[in-house]
Amino acid sequence: MRGTTLSKSATRPGTPRRATAGFSMVELVVSICVMLILTALAIPSLMRSMRSYQLNSAAASVSDMLKFTRFEAVRRNTQINLQFTQNGPTWLVWTDSFGAGNGGPINSRDKQQVIAGYPTLLPSGVAPTPSAISASLGGAALNASLSGANGSVTFDARGAIRQGIGGAVSNSVYVFYVGNANDSDSGYRAVILLPSGSTQIWTAPIGGPWRKIG
Repeated sequence: MRGTTLSKSATRPGTPRRATAGFSMVELVVSICVMLILTALAIPSLMRSMRSYQLNSAAASVSDMLKFTRFEAVRRNTQINLQFTQNGPTWLVWTDSFGAGNGGPINSRDKQQVIAGYPTLLPSGVAPTPSAISASLGGAALNASLSGANGSVTFDARGAIRQGIGGAVSNSVYVFYVGNANDSDSGYRAVILLPSGSTQIWTAPIGGPWRKIG
């Protein structure tokens, strides 16, 4: 009986070798090629998603700094500037709580946000024409003089926009464009600052149209 059992469990001489082997070299090469093709197809989509996220994050940072500076002006019952300072390809957006001015030096206690890497602040003329944004605001003209330029926005004790510290109340609707001047595949973002001090965020692909997202 023992001899019979052993003979049944062993591989029979006539069994093809392929039945007991793993992947052949050809099958392995084909599998690797398929994986490489799928990876190559997925990388552009992943890169677009990552860049879109970076643009959204940069636009949200600008909007958050505008909101924070406005809140500080109301909380402290005074006028405070939000400064936009460029250093090479990097932008620093900071609340000038101690009146240092755009030339600095920045106080270490000032809240700051760095806009660097893929997204940057762009001047007007690079992003699509904001006709849809203007139309949604009743045809109001958008002031892009502070977009992609060193400058400041002044909030008063009510949270409204002023024409500089001690200046008159501003009626301008400011727009700050966010994107990449050398790569427009991921589109653009626009942060809108209304005279009341409230903000909006818009997005647009190459050529537009603009669409409000926040």
